[in-house]
Amino acid sequence: MGHGAFPQSFHNGRPCRPADSFNVKMRNRRRRYSGRASDTVLTAPSSPHKIPPRAIALLAVLTLVWGTNWPLFPYAVREVSVWTFRGFALPIAGLALLALARARSLPLGIARSDWPVVVAASMAYLAVWNVASTYAAVMIPSGQAAVLGFTMPLWAALIAFVLLGERMHRRLLAALGLGAVSVGLLMSSGLTAYAQAPAGFALGLLAGVGWAAGTLILKRRPPKAHPLVLTGWQLLVASVPIAGGALWLGDGQWFMPSSTSLAAIAYIALVPMCIGNLAWFSIVGMLPAQVAGLSSILVPMVAMVSGAWWHGEPLGPVQWAAMACCAASLWLALRPAAR
Repeated sequence: MGHGAFPQSFHNGRPCRPADSFNVKMRNRRRRYSGRASDTVLTAPSSPHKIPPRAIALLAVLTLVWGTNWPLFPYAVREVSVWTFRGFALPIAGLALLALARARSLPLGIARSDWPVVVAASMAYLAVWNVASTYAAVMIPSGQAAVLGFTMPLWAALIAFVLLGERMHRRLLAALGLGAVSVGLLMSSGLTAYAQAPAGFALGLLAGVGWAAGTLILKRRPPKAHPLVLTGWQLLVASVPIAGGALWLGDGQWFMPSSTSLAAIAYIALVPMCIGNLAWFSIVGMLPAQVAGLSSILVPMVAMVSGAWWHGEPLGPVQWAAMACCAASLWLALRPAAR
């Protein structure tokens, strides 16, 4: 049977032969597959105004697991040092994520050209953040420490604008302004605690700066790895200097902590650090740096409520006003652009 017996196919408005039609279908299929695969690589969407629904779902997970995490820090470091706590929690979380990646048959390797970025981002974000934020949560009320750490969107927007040339449209500037008001209100209510423990104040801000720097390093040159694999390796990389610090600063006396301390350490390692960091690195791959930072601004609000419930920390009109500003900031940052 000749070619004329086959139904005629068209590509870009032109008739094509069956073999050409088959090739077109295969190319389209590869494009569709490539589009799905690109979701696993840290690359931002083409339009900064289009927020994927998956990012909203991940934001909800991130807000819950990170927000309820802060009041648990005093329990985790009640019997062990901050360095020891993080020195155990980070490798546990990293190995758990890599084991999950292996179970899903994902490639566990990181390209050699991507390792400098992975190491730099791990040091700036995970190493600095995990030590500084935990010390801050112990020195000052955990909710106030969370507020300081989550000044990250302000630092990220400033660094991204100056160094990366990312544009800040008026709506995003308004969102940043509302976020700054929210942080300012919460900080004003904690001035007494900051005056009594200035190191806690400084470490809280340092945690936010480190987080912003690590996020922007990833945005500037995204590694070509699945977020599950990337997160696992970053946790392991950051655990090396922290474990070294635990050995150097410790007194060398080994003991078994209480079940309460062990439960807090295990929970923080497996839930906030595994699930939370995986959700965060996935969000970073979907959104511009400033919007990704703003998307996490609800976390200190949950931390404030959790701290009030667990430890009786203050939760009054100032905190609720800050939460309203925070919600408005998030709405401005994440709502679709007007067409």
